[in-house]
Amino acid sequence: MPPTDAVGHPAVIELRQYTLRPGRRDELIELFDEEFVETQEEAGIRVLGQFRDLDDPDRFVWLRGFRDMAARHRALTAFYDGPVWAEHGPQANATMMDSDDVLLLRPLSDETGFSDSLPERPRIGAPAPERFVCATVWSFPLGGHDGIAVIRDGLLPLLGTTGPAPLAALTTETAPNTFPRLPVRAGECVAVVLTSYPDENAYRQHLAGVQAHPRARDEILPAIEREQTASPRTLRLAPTGRSVIS
Repeated sequence: MPPTDAVGHPAVIELRQYTLRPGRRDELIELFDEEFVETQEEAGIRVLGQFRDLDDPDRFVWLRGFRDMAARHRALTAFYDGPVWAEHGPQANATMMDSDDVLLLRPLSDETGFSDSLPERPRIGAPAPERFVCATVWSFPLGGHDGIAVIRDGLLPLLGTTGPAPLAALTTETAPNTFPRLPVRAGECVAVVLTSYPDENAYRQHLAGVQAHPRARDEILPAIEREQTASPRTLRLAPTGRSVIS
């Protein structure tokens, strides 16, 4: 069945972080990869990536995208009112302690969204790839356009010249939540940069190169620090076997 709202270049992205009951992450990942990937995409949802949080064995992180906010409402209504969630949703919910840590995001600019040419999704049962994904989240005051601009115009070009270019750079979607049955974090202004590496050592080498770069050291990083309301948070992520992003 084709998607009801085909998603090529998603303009709305959810970054979802779930705190799970101890020892049940692999149970949720197996259920998710078998039952909730193709069925969400049939409803018009682009399942972009599923990850194990390397800093918390009971944390599951994933991303999904939508064509726009109206399409998000239609797609989520179709999926959560549909037969697959009715059958398997209770089992998924039983693994979770909290599923409300959700950032509603959009590309920081026309050039920083997820590519239309993401890899083909691995088959059910595929082994997890030997890859490392980093998602860094900066927090700024509401309307914090200066901090966002420094990341867009300063940090992103530097990342691309000192190592792999980011997979995507996102910021807060300020439109009202069109599906209030699923809460999202409100009253925040964030920037999120996602980057993929062959392994964590490659990430650390890239980070060291950025921090040592004269422009980053003297201009870009101090400018971000002046604008931020908290220290940035780095999510260290291991893709699951069926994650498109890896």
